[in-house]
Amino acid sequence: MTAIRLLLTSDTHVPKRARDLPGPLWHAIEAADVVVHAGDWVDVALLDRMEARAARLIGVYGNNDGPPLRARLPEVARAELAGLRLAVIHETGPAAGRERRCAARFPDVDLLVFGHSHIPWDSVAPGGLRLLNPGSPTDRRRQPVATYLTAEIRDGKLVEVALHPLPRL
Repeated sequence: MTAIRLLLTSDTHVPKRARDLPGPLWHAIEAADVVVHAGDWVDVALLDRMEARAARLIGVYGNNDGPPLRARLPEVARAELAGLRLAVIHETGPAAGRERRCAARFPDVDLLVFGHSHIPWDSVAPGGLRLLNPGSPTDRRRQPVATYLTAEIRDGKLVEVALHPLPRL
């Protein structure tokens, strides 16, 4: 079975936090089979550019996304990719209790990608739901570096999850 290469990003905040995405992230977007964006785009122009450069884009709106983005993106996106059931949402609430809360809300999902905190997250909820937050490629907040994630789907399983640090802008 062929592997599906995933690129996970969130909280890009272009052009508020950066004029553009970092070059390495654009290269990773172009190399991926599926790009997942977990919200807080800020400007519809970035959505247009990412749609043009990604083979397939799955995205949601975030709390900083206004009516033009909300008109084009859902609050929650779902997809099945090579047998892996994926959901994407911007905000999952506080870190405390996140796994149990998300497992209850998304009982039919294998992987939940979320954003909002700008803090990378990788955990497994009771029942096996994997939760991933790629951090932010443009606004690192309290993190040492800006980040994004890559992963592969093989035989319906998520493998080779890697957090990628980005150079300071």
